[in-house]
Amino acid sequence: MKRTLAVVSAGLRLPSTTRMLADRLADGVREELEGRGAQVDVDVVEVRDHAHDLVNHLMAGYPSPRLRRVFGAVTAADGLIVVTPTFTASYSGLFKMFFDCLEDTALVDKPVLTAATGGTGRHSLVLDHAVRPMFTYLRAVVVPTAVFAATDDWGRGSGDTQDPMVRRIGRSRSETRRRGGPACGAARRGSPRRSRTVRASAGGRGVRWAAAGRCRPVPRRARCGPDRKE
Repeated sequence: MKRTLAVVSAGLRLPSTTRMLADRLADGVREELEGRGAQVDVDVVEVRDHAHDLVNHLMAGYPSPRLRRVFGAVTAADGLIVVTPTFTASYSGLFKMFFDCLEDTALVDKPVLTAATGGTGRHSLVLDHAVRPMFTYLRAVVVPTAVFAATDDWGRGSGDTQDPMVRRIGRSRSETRRRGGPACGAARRGSPRRSRTVRASAGGRGVRWAAAGRCRPVPRRARCGPDRKE
């Protein structure tokens, strides 16, 4: 069985901790799926490489051939990993612009693992208050465990099983694999879910649970754009 995993990283620099976290998550999900006998292809999208095309798309109303191919890869993927840096208590403008330009229906019923990076753990609420609602609006199947990595989370090696970030990645990759199976999709929308954003902190603190209610279709609203009327 062949699976395709798309990874959208919105870091502004190379190298960046955003891309590092994206790679760690992609490796974990791929390992989880391959352990179940699947063949996995990973397509990584560095949003910074398409910044000018995204602006032109917003202004002109149609994507360049290069950007169209990127959108096609994200739409066709069986699962999606998204990682954004935290800017002013929210996702970055570049990250948001990418999904503003993507077709409204591209992520319907698609498993999405969300993640973010920031200077300190106090920014981790960005995942529950900004990132998760956006993908819920787009009717994606958002993985319950979101992963946040602060600067001090990068002090240990990736093989350290006591590292809180390693444990978070392990949990999220298992959830992504389960949501990529036959039960994923429309049949799952009526099942109850609980969401959690987990971050590193001494003594295992920093784990927050939030009731996510039920996964039901979100009413569509007209979005502003070059080819849409307000």
